[in-house]
Amino acid sequence: MAEAEPADPGARPVLEWRHRGDEWAEAHAALAVEQPVALEYNGIAHAVMLATPRDLEDFALGFTLSEGIVAQVSDVYDVEHLPGSAGHTLRVQIAAGAFAGLKQRRRSLAGRTGCGICGTESLDQVLRPLPPVPAGTVRIAPAALARATQQLGAAQHLQQLTGATHGAAWCDPDGGIRAVREDVGRHNALDKLIGALLRARTPTAEGFALITSRASVEMVQKAATAGIGVLAAVSGPTTLAVETAQRCGLTLVGFARGANFSVYTHRARIGG
Repeated sequence: MAEAEPADPGARPVLEWRHRGDEWAEAHAALAVEQPVALEYNGIAHAVMLATPRDLEDFALGFTLSEGIVAQVSDVYDVEHLPGSAGHTLRVQIAAGAFAGLKQRRRSLAGRTGCGICGTESLDQVLRPLPPVPAGTVRIAPAALARATQQLGAAQHLQQLTGATHGAAWCDPDGGIRAVREDVGRHNALDKLIGALLRARTPTAEGFALITSRASVEMVQKAATAGIGVLAAVSGPTTLAVETAQRCGLTLVGFARGANFSVYTHRARIGG
């Protein structure tokens, strides 16, 4: 059987033996690529994540902001992507003040796919202070949420190819999907989306983010740090996610599936 190389760098063909009914068949399948991605800041190693090697510059920028390494995107001077045989290195140059704060934190993340807070050294770092989410004037109609969730599957090209990735989408107030990022890790997918929004200078208060995973506290923290006012998840939230969203002013939506969803905090942004 001829082997077709997927065009997407996030997928790789492998041989599999499929058992369907009572019969076996040999076939080639596309699997999601998962590789180590090291982040270095001003020449100092900081974290090693397991991620899908696509949109890595977006990932570096989104991670740097959403993890509070910098307070504003202007503190990121450069991102250099260096692929290697063992994985990928992202060399990020940040402002001296941000780098001094990073060294003081001495935070080290290592190892798991889409790792959110593993390696955090104290409870204060887990529940770090968040900037208040701007009130804004955007109101999202239930029909807009329904439209976005109905379109999300078709917009996840890597998920369609491999069946193994999470997605994070940026949607306009009418529910149109404007950007999608995918990764084997749910945190990584959101970081990539945040990075893409920052690079495009997208006003994050004028739309909403839609994620394919549960809404955990790390996802709320990342969204709030990026100034996203509405975070909708296809699965449910955790108690800490709801408490954190309530405190920082973020509208948290769970179980967003078509016209059905639940709002847990700051319902005023959801119209109808």
